[in-house]
Amino acid sequence: MTIELEHANVTVSDADATAAWMCDLFDWKIRWQGPSLDSGRTIHVGTDTSYLAIYQPAGETQAKQTSYSTRGGLNHLAVVVPDIDAMEKAVSSAGFTAGNHGDYEPGRRFYFHDHDGIEYEVVQYD
Repeated sequence: MTIELEHANVTVSDADATAAWMCDLFDWKIRWQGPSLDSGRTIHVGTDTSYLAIYQPAGETQAKQTSYSTRGGLNHLAVVVPDIDAMEKAVSSAGFTAGNHGDYEPGRRFYFHDHDGIEYEVVQYD
């Protein structure tokens, strides 16, 4: 039996907007959406085998401090793509800024932050 990560859950300010850009950029689909914890709302967006639970609380959200210095903080989420150059163009077209490029074994990568400050790593393995 292979153990796989099924999902992660992140808090965002606008679940619909986040799910929309994820579906557009990553060619993911909405698997489920509905009411959730503390009168909030969650959208499950991803593939048939894994997804991100995008949680929007009922009240206002607060900006996070840097996750790299916060115990238990989420530092970034990573996606594997077949064509990193095409994805970087798509990320830029979506209004995000790609940066921190790396080309080292076992692949090429770059990072970007979404409108909530969540960092994403995009990687292409050769």
